[in-house]
Amino acid sequence: MARGLDHIVHAVRDLDAAAALYRSLGFTVGARNRHPWGTHNYIIQFPGCFIELLTLAEPKKLGDDGFSKLFGTYTGDFLKRHEGLSLLILQSQEAAADEAAFRAAGISAADVMRFEREGKRPDGAAVKVAFSLAFAKDRLAPDIHFATCQQHYPENFWNPAFQTHANSVSGIAGVVIAAEAPAHHLAFMQAFAGAQAARTDAEGFAIATPRGAIEVVTPAAFVARFGVKAPDVARGARLAAIRFAVVDASLLQAAPEQAGMAGLYVGNATVIGAEDAMGAVLVFEPAPK
Repeated sequence: MARGLDHIVHAVRDLDAAAALYRSLGFTVGARNRHPWGTHNYIIQFPGCFIELLTLAEPKKLGDDGFSKLFGTYTGDFLKRHEGLSLLILQSQEAAADEAAFRAAGISAADVMRFEREGKRPDGAAVKVAFSLAFAKDRLAPDIHFATCQQHYPENFWNPAFQTHANSVSGIAGVVIAAEAPAHHLAFMQAFAGAQAARTDAEGFAIATPRGAIEVVTPAAFVARFGVKAPDVARGARLAAIRFAVVDASLLQAAPEQAGMAGLYVGNATVIGAEDAMGAVLVFEPAPK
């Protein structure tokens, strides 16, 4: 079964500054959350998908559990090298089934892990949210962690009030991974997404998922397309960019200026480079009509 985008993690050293950055770009940013293994986050919701701004705020809370290792320790190690997009997480109907599929494909990274916490509605009422995750590993991409996420109480997590943004972004059109040899990642990505590539060529490949596209391209193709440099891929493939769908095209060029940063207008898209967006490339493009 094909798996759509669920959320993308943007790892940063200064979490409050990251939240302020996204707010300045016209996004609605939720409240700060704290995890028992020491990471803190802010969430930016869209229908069925979200961005998780994440940092390791309390390293003394790290333990030997799976979440400490795969989220906490990994995030801390990632941030020692750079900021940027660190995890790609797809939707799951059943995490246990995904784990079995990943094991059959030889890409499983861990047993299914479940996490529960208390959340709050806008009126302050307490609700339970819970997630189960199945992890996959691409040995040629140590700076990207991959997982699928099954939500057990989705009605308590998703909130239309948090999905309306002043910049008119309606969702995530896709993510872009930079890799020296994209073809070497094709078999993994097809097994991870549960879908065949929709396009393959000398510059890379694209997989259309039920929610958003996953593209893997060479650094040269990335620069040619977006006009900004790709992340360093010396250690392996890197999750480089998020593509946002903007409903009101008149806002495309205004967003960076309003945020007080440089933006590059490339064709029909506005691009903010990694130097201005804490290691991530943010691409704003017209939503399909």
